[in-house]
Amino acid sequence: MSETAREFRPGEARSTGAIAQRRIPQAWPKDRRFRILSVDGGGIKGLFPATVLAELERRYLGGRSIASYFDLVVGTSTGGILALGLGAGLTAASLADLYAHRGADVFPKPTESPVGRMRNWWRAKRSFLHYHYERAALESLLLDALGAKLLGDSIVRLCIPAFEGKHSEVFVFKTPHHPDYKIDRFEPMVKVALATSAAPTYFRPLEHQGYTLVDGGVWANNPVMLAVIEALVCFDLERDQIDVMSLGCGEDPYIVSDDRLNAGGKLAWADVIFAAMRLQSLSASNQARLLLGPPAVRRIDPPANPKPILLDDFRRSLDELVPAARSIVDKHGDELATSFLTTRAPKYRPQPLSPT
Repeated sequence: MSETAREFRPGEARSTGAIAQRRIPQAWPKDRRFRILSVDGGGIKGLFPATVLAELERRYLGGRSIASYFDLVVGTSTGGILALGLGAGLTAASLADLYAHRGADVFPKPTESPVGRMRNWWRAKRSFLHYHYERAALESLLLDALGAKLLGDSIVRLCIPAFEGKHSEVFVFKTPHHPDYKIDRFEPMVKVALATSAAPTYFRPLEHQGYTLVDGGVWANNPVMLAVIEALVCFDLERDQIDVMSLGCGEDPYIVSDDRLNAGGKLAWADVIFAAMRLQSLSASNQARLLLGPPAVRRIDPPANPKPILLDDFRRSLDELVPAARSIVDKHGDELATSFLTTRAPKYRPQPLSPT
């Protein structure tokens, strides 16, 4: 659940305090567009959306941060890290550089020496029973980028999804952009980033303030509908006022092979989570287009790859997705700039703290 209407004890299910009535929409001028940036999860493949945004900054904004051109930024997992970075005042270019220069620290490349091969074999065997990567390198990167900033310090409205495993609930961190949102403003950005990116099997879930937080990609890897609903619920908007730039990290087809068709066991379907993630993304994009109209939702994804890039494959992401992102901006940059980058969004001002 997202923010609640009353105070509650740390670790208590947030759904116990959910408001019992419709949220009161805040005023929004009828002649003003509401522009949303939505960024999918995808591990180190976040190099693709980071590079798309960086190229748009470089070519159309004179290097200025793209964050100031959007009214709401929503991101899951690696997309959540990018959203938080933009909220912290960083440019997309600096975030793309961070991924390019330190991604290999978070997802280290296997070594080919005899000792290295033995270590890789042991790590692969161990990964069946334990998390594949330690969180220290990712946390160090986030601390260097985000420092001590709190979610309430963001320069743009943010929504960052996670999954809460203690109470089995969806969990959305939100900036104080509505009077009902009173609690998440005090969350450290680093903790929010670690929560939304705690991908099962890759990283240990984050235990934080009585909660067990897991990667938001398990339910909203493509958070575009979360973003659209947030806009419509929080602000007095017509649907045709909303424009969405939705950035993916690659949606490779999930084919039902003969093994899956004939065998039907757990081994054949061990990677079915990738089918769930792909179909969630397709469903969310299609729902957003149905609700807002197809022209209002610009979906940008790298081309499908016959050999899918894994979430932790730093080298292929750098070698293949960065050029793909630049090619996308070569083809569609002018159109994207016209739709989203002609005027800055009005300055976001957080809701004031209410008296206790």
